Amino acid sequence: MMAVPKEEQSAHTISQRLRTLKRIPPELIPLGIVVGIAVGFAGYSMARKLVVDKQIRLSRQNRKD
Repeated sequence: MMAVPKEEQSAHTISQRLRTLKRIPPELIPLGIVVGIAVGFAGYSMARKLVVDKQIRLSRQNRKD
């Protein structure tokens, strides 16, 4: 006994997934862009901090086994 799929075709192609983007309300698109930019900038800032700042300890030192 297999479960009945919700749609005719359970596997979606890329074009089918792109069509579902049209159902997003247009007033949410600028919000998505701003949040995307903020998340990207946060990732860049964290990566840069880890690479540039030599004061940060990224591994344990003086461990006693």
